[in-house]
Amino acid sequence: MKNTIRIASRQSELAMWQSNHIASLIKQKYPSISVEVIGFKTQGDIILNQPLAEIGGKGLFIKELEQALLDGHADLAVHSMKDVPMDLPEPFKIAAIPLREDSSDAFVSTKFNSLDELPKQAIVGTSSLRRQSLLYHQKPDLQINSLRGNLQTRLKKLDDGFFDAIVLASAGLIRLGLSERIKERLNTSTYIPAVGQGALGIEILKDNKELSEFLNFLNDHPTEISVNTERIISRSLAGSCTVPIGAHAMVIKDTINLKAFVASPDGNKIIFAEDSGSINQNTLIAESVSKQLIKNGAKEVLGI
Repeated sequence: MKNTIRIASRQSELAMWQSNHIASLIKQKYPSISVEVIGFKTQGDIILNQPLAEIGGKGLFIKELEQALLDGHADLAVHSMKDVPMDLPEPFKIAAIPLREDSSDAFVSTKFNSLDELPKQAIVGTSSLRRQSLLYHQKPDLQINSLRGNLQTRLKKLDDGFFDAIVLASAGLIRLGLSERIKERLNTSTYIPAVGQGALGIEILKDNKELSEFLNFLNDHPTEISVNTERIISRSLAGSCTVPIGAHAMVIKDTINLKAFVASPDGNKIIFAEDSGSINQNTLIAESVSKQLIKNGAKEVLGI
C-alpha cells in the first residue's frame, strides 16, 4: 500500500467527523500509514433553498467526491449510506460499510419532550419526504415546513424559534456529541428509517483491488447485510429522495428482520410490509417485502 491515503469528504462538520473517524480507524490499524482528509463542497451543500427532490436527489452529495476519485485527488470517499444512490456509476464500488450507529429518527425541540406533546398546528421542520409522510400519517394536524442545511444550521433555526420541533437522524447528533439534544428517539417500527440511515459507506474506484483488500477490516458484516437488504427494497421501487420510502433491517445472530413502507407525501396513503428469516436468505426476504408492497399498491401510491 502507498504511504499516504487521501479521503474525500463533504465539508460539513458532521461529514468531516465521519471522515476523520474512518481516518482514525485506519491509523489505529496501520500506524505507519499517513491519512489525509480533504474537504469538498458539493452541490447538495450549496443549493439550500430548494428541496432535494426538486434539484436532483441524493447524488448531489457525492458527485464532487466521486470526481475527486476519478481525477486522482483522493483514494476513497466517505458517505452517509442514505445519501448513496441505489446504482453507482460503473467505475465505483462501496468497499466497506462500518458498524452502524443508531438508525432512528430523533425528535428535537426546545419546548416539548416528545412528538405526542406537540399541539395542533405545531410547526415541524424536516428536509425528508419520508419523515414528512410518517409525521402526517401519525399527526395530520401538524404544519411541516422544509428545513435544509447542515446539522448546526438546522439546530440554530430551531433555537431561533422558527420551528416548534425538528426531526433529524439520531446518528448525526450522537456522532457530534449532541445526544442531549434528542428529546425522543422515534420508534423504528413506526417511524421506519431511511435506507442506510446511520451507516457509513467507503467508496473507491472498482479496479483498485489492493485498496479494496486493505479496507476489508473496516467492514461490519451484519451492518453490510442490513444496509444491502434495505437497498434492495429501494432499488425495486425506484427509491430516491423524490418518493417517501423507508426500510429498516436488523440482524440478530443469524436472523434478519426487515420492515419497509411506502407512502404518499401527505401521509394519507401508506403501506407497510415485513418479513424475517435467515441472513443467508436476505435477498429473498427483501424481494418478499417488495412484492408485498407492490401487491398492496405501492407503485400506485408512488406514481411509478
